[in-house]
Amino acid sequence: MTRELYPAIDPYCTGYLKVSALHTIYYEEVGNPQGNPVVFLHGGPGGGIEGIYRQYFDPQKWRIVLFDQRGCGKSTPHAELRENNTWLLVADIEKLRELLKIERWVVFGGSWGSTLSLAYSQTHPERCLGLILRGIFLLREKELKWFYQEGTSYIFPDIWQNYLAPIPPEERGDLLAAYYRHLTSDNPQIRLEAAKAWSIWEGSTSKLIPADNLIERFGQDNFAEAFARIECHYFVNKGFLETDNQLIENVDKIRHIPAVIVQGRYDIVCPMISAWELHQAWPEAEFIIVPDAGHSMTEVGIRSALIEATDKFVNL
Repeated sequence: MTRELYPAIDPYCTGYLKVSALHTIYYEEVGNPQGNPVVFLHGGPGGGIEGIYRQYFDPQKWRIVLFDQRGCGKSTPHAELRENNTWLLVADIEKLRELLKIERWVVFGGSWGSTLSLAYSQTHPERCLGLILRGIFLLREKELKWFYQEGTSYIFPDIWQNYLAPIPPEERGDLLAAYYRHLTSDNPQIRLEAAKAWSIWEGSTSKLIPADNLIERFGQDNFAEAFARIECHYFVNKGFLETDNQLIENVDKIRHIPAVIVQGRYDIVCPMISAWELHQAWPEAEFIIVPDAGHSMTEVGIRSALIEATDKFVNL
């Protein structure tokens, strides 16, 4: 059944939480202050939140908490890589939960948000009422090589040329490392050229049918700088995970938590093999394959499945 987004809604509360001497994160609360709490973990890392994310939840029933992770969106300092890693973000989520006096909440995350959701829930399972995950990304070597080195290039060779453009041919044997050098250059022009190419690559491949408005957003200077720098920082550091398969190896810690996994069959950014392998290790989680969708949560089938999941989980 096709589901439409809930109507656009403004936050009833916004604020800033200082999580370290360096970083301050922006957060907002939307919907019903007495509703069932849910925390929305955005993608990237470095993507930031958008107003449309509020519309996947019934505002009469949910208390929706959204925040910009370190270095992106309205959080400060912008595009900062220092003191920015997976486990610090996990700690930030807990600081935000404590600030808002929430005992337990549903955790909702897609793409990198699914990575962070798994890392958070496996660290603090006692704080999780349920998990709604989309576009599974486990930050494994094979996933990074598929999208940033070789794999997706066979499907999008025309767009791949633009992704390669900032990197000299002699540096292309390890594109992640080469991009990291460019994105951390002292030359702002070099940084921005690399950031826009990196970001537009993902924006161009996120939907089954590419959308100009998404590509345009990903190509904006301010967005691209944080998105590309922070993503590349996390990826060259293997997500700061202890092992390549850590998030699957630790599934036993969350096996008891109600969960749903929504995956587009033709997701090029986060190929379905990762969602499939997670589900094989965690058959208790409901697994929904959307047959006519790519990666984006705004594609009709994914949108509908996510809204059905939030409606179902609101009574947990």
